[in-house]
Amino acid sequence: MSSCPATLLAAAHEAAAHQHYPQGALYLVATPIGNLADIGLRALHLLSLVDCVACEDTRHSAGLLQGYGLHKPLLALHQHNEVEAAQTVLQRLQAGQRVAYVSDAGTPGVSDPGARLVALVTAAGLRCVPIPGPSSITALLSVAGALDRDGGFVVAGFLSSKAGERQRQVQAIGADARACVLLEAPHRIEALAHDLAVLGERGLSVGRELTKQFEQVVLLRAQDFAAWLQADAQRRRGEFVLLLHPLQSAPPAAADAKALRTLDVLLAELPLKTAVKLCAEITAWPRNALYQAALARRKDESNEPD
Repeated sequence: MSSCPATLLAAAHEAAAHQHYPQGALYLVATPIGNLADIGLRALHLLSLVDCVACEDTRHSAGLLQGYGLHKPLLALHQHNEVEAAQTVLQRLQAGQRVAYVSDAGTPGVSDPGARLVALVTAAGLRCVPIPGPSSITALLSVAGALDRDGGFVVAGFLSSKAGERQRQVQAIGADARACVLLEAPHRIEALAHDLAVLGERGLSVGRELTKQFEQVVLLRAQDFAAWLQADAQRRRGEFVLLLHPLQSAPPAAADAKALRTLDVLLAELPLKTAVKLCAEITAWPRNALYQAALARRKDESNEPD
């Protein structure tokens, strides 16, 4: 990466310079979660353009920018000084400067500092512009295979460091049928794994060190997570993102004859998805069961001899 920063920045300029980047705006810039090659061209161009970079850790961000051949004034803005440092950002924005905010990894304001800064900037009538990019949350979701097109999920982020409160949070999460994303640091992962064991056989995708050299993604049962960590000390190192899979309801019973007759009538006149939706509303049968039945019928029709 460091051997060709000029070429990289030129490519970023070529790809992104056509867009307008207003002055007096705060830019929330997503940065790599481990692999420097994951930076977006628009993010690079924007970082080369701004007057100042506010960041969670100035030493970390200085190294990140240097890796791309960039050198910018840095302003420390983290969870302990976010409100105070935001005033400096506001002054810069009101003077017409462009200011970027970056967290140590991923998207600012998502289980990272940045949300209070955005709230204060917005309250002052100034603009906040997202520059999207790497995210450990979407990275794990994409390879977990746990969500269908209509599947919802919640992001719980980091649970409480207090054992009692964390256990109550786990119980509440377990009672929710939706998939849930959790984040955790290596020094607390064993405690979380112990608490998640109460969720028994519920599926759990574990992402460790995502995008880095020793990346791991494994599918376990929640009750087996603690034992998996204990089996190898290396597994307890690095940053974690976890996806608790959605609760699996009992497999839907096959639709009865009346529901299937209704489905056949609707399929003869309507597109498959519309027919399934209407049939579910008419018969009260689960949409998934009707959808599978409709697919089977279409497949049988396509296999019929001419």
